[in-house]
Amino acid sequence: MSALPHLQDRAAFVVVSPDEPEVQRASAASRGWTFPMASGAGGEFIRAMGFDQGENGESSYWPGISAFHRNTDGSIVRTGKDIFGPGDDYCPPWRMFDLLEGGAGDWEPKTSYS
Repeated sequence: MSALPHLQDRAAFVVVSPDEPEVQRASAASRGWTFPMASGAGGEFIRAMGFDQGENGESSYWPGISAFHRNTDGSIVRTGKDIFGPGDDYCPPWRMFDLLEGGAGDWEPKTSYS
């Protein structure tokens, strides 16, 4: 079951990635994604949000989430931010793996399970 309908019932939801729109469209189609996407190609937005940890001009993007709120005057403020990674609260299997002997071990999510 997807959490997307629950999120969209409460707030707008958009995925931003550093990919060009053509790459995003292909990636979304291959995964069956139907949510809105925006390109952060060039990295300015991604850096401003704190998700590019690269140094000396090299990009090192971290997946994560930002939440925003539009005030009555139309201004937009960020209300929260978090990074996705091993053991985070956003991927339910991590908590289930904690119940197993040895926990998650060296398991990492796969890009495809077909």
